[in-house]
Amino acid sequence: MRAGDLISTDSAAELRISGSAADIDFAWQVLNDVPDPEVPAVSVVDLGIVREVFWQDEHLQVLITPTYSGCPATEFIEEAVRDALLQAGFVNPQLTQKLDPAWTTDWITAEGREKLKAYGIAPPAASASKRSLLGEPVQVHCPQCGSEHTEQLSEFGSTACKALYRCNDCLEPFDYFKCI
Repeated sequence: MRAGDLISTDSAAELRISGSAADIDFAWQVLNDVPDPEVPAVSVVDLGIVREVFWQDEHLQVLITPTYSGCPATEFIEEAVRDALLQAGFVNPQLTQKLDPAWTTDWITAEGREKLKAYGIAPPAASASKRSLLGEPVQVHCPQCGSEHTEQLSEFGSTACKALYRCNDCLEPFDYFKCI
């Protein structure tokens, strides 16, 4: 028995231990509400961090791929995912990090890209192909006014996965979520 097993049975949430397809759908709904700690406008599902959800050995299994191996938010994300599932009535959910294949910005959902833009962060402008990794220029649109007249101010923005840009039309600075 792990910490949390008894607590989840004391909660007002319905216990979810059947392994049904409805429980899997519900788990995805719960996870879709778990915000990324660095960009709370998007969920861990929007970012493609949650890879799979399934039942195995009477436990909900959740496969998570960190955005990169040194991400300081990885442990926090895992705890937030576990806590959300426990609060929703899932008993002792099992989380596993899946590092292969490595996370890529290609996994950010279309809804996630729109949420980033609405939050003021330009979503990745290209796919994570070798061409973009080798420095081939990409056209970054301003998330404020939509202009394509932007310039990179710094390779690094508010976090390592973002670069700092400025719009030459509205003059607003903004983060750009780099292609990885």
